[in-house]
Amino acid sequence: MPPEAATRLRDLKPHQWKSGIAAWLGWLFDGLELHLYTLVAAPLVVTLLGVDSAADPAVKEKSAYIQAAFLVGWALGGTFFGRLGDRLGRSRTLALTVLTYAVCTGLCAIAQTWWQLMIFRFIAALGIGGEWAVGASLIAETWPKAWRPWLAAILQTAVNVGILLASAIVALLSFLPNPPPERYVFLIGVLPALVVYWIRKHVPEPETWHRAEATDAPKPGIVDLFRGRVASTTWRTLTVCALSLSAWWLFLFWHAQHLRRLLAEEGTPPGEITRLISAAFFLMIFVSIGGNYLAGWFARLWGNRRAILVLMFALFASMAGAFIVPRGFGELAWFWVPLVGLFSGVFGLFTMYLPPLFPTLLRTTGAGFCFNIGRLAAAIASVIFGWLAPVGDFRTALLISSGVAFAAAIASWWLPEHGEPDA
Repeated sequence: MPPEAATRLRDLKPHQWKSGIAAWLGWLFDGLELHLYTLVAAPLVVTLLGVDSAADPAVKEKSAYIQAAFLVGWALGGTFFGRLGDRLGRSRTLALTVLTYAVCTGLCAIAQTWWQLMIFRFIAALGIGGEWAVGASLIAETWPKAWRPWLAAILQTAVNVGILLASAIVALLSFLPNPPPERYVFLIGVLPALVVYWIRKHVPEPETWHRAEATDAPKPGIVDLFRGRVASTTWRTLTVCALSLSAWWLFLFWHAQHLRRLLAEEGTPPGEITRLISAAFFLMIFVSIGGNYLAGWFARLWGNRRAILVLMFALFASMAGAFIVPRGFGELAWFWVPLVGLFSGVFGLFTMYLPPLFPTLLRTTGAGFCFNIGRLAAAIASVIFGWLAPVGDFRTALLISSGVAFAAAIASWWLPEHGEPDA
């Protein structure tokens, strides 16, 4: 039965289930790997530098270098492994991406210097960025087209589950009578390597890729993303991804600092500040899971392009509403920040929207390049905002970042309506 004929779960073939499970696990481990570092970054860098506390300027400086290297690796990995996905196949490359980030995350546990940690994080990020592009194309080529909005929500939810899983694991370790050193947390990141053997043995390459690879026509290269009618698709999607991801990462970076400052100004004890910030973070993640399915529902009603357009404007409105006037911690943490999290479900739609826009042998290359280079733009924007924003004036920085979201919403009007015909 061809994928388009499947209307119920029991109609799906075994290879479709296997590709779906492989991609979902990849997204889950993406979230796990991403958040492990953020949970233990400060104490680990303190240990590697041999300084007394996280307040040392060297800790902030080296931590910034490590995070920048990670974001650059994430961006480059989408292009590098995306290209491999078109040349070697989706299943083979998916296994390579998982193995890359699993092994290099584990190596972070034995880093002896801050620059070793930076190198391991950079290489791990290559795999994480590549997994997104390859896994998205694998699903787009094996599962029914009509199911893609819900698949996008399910895959994006896997990232949220991975983040929560990382938080839970670190929290549980902290309750042990003799908690292990922070560096050992990275050994948990080796676990995804165990699924590589299963992916290679049980997840076949999509028939769509096999047919395209078997033709005698010249195989397209990266430069073909900027030639002919594909060029228009590349530039339009790249613009939206760069603007929207910049706005989102700026929000993630600045809002927690703004909330922390509000609590400090209210005289909240340091321990209570950490507890409240963690609670606000968990609430935002849980609400964003609902946002993934809200975005999927909109996509079913209106199609991906219109859903992205509407949700981008909603993301802008919620960010601007949160910071256009001074607000207290409670109002922001328990209403406005979760509202922003709800509309962040728009990013899940790119998972199933981007790959079909490109020809089969440019599919993972195009999707990986456009979405992950957007992360590189986000990294640059974060640095620029750090230079230009008034010291401590986080609300102004957040309000300006909502303007970036508005620009993304405007640019979404010109997103392509349809992509390549499904082979």
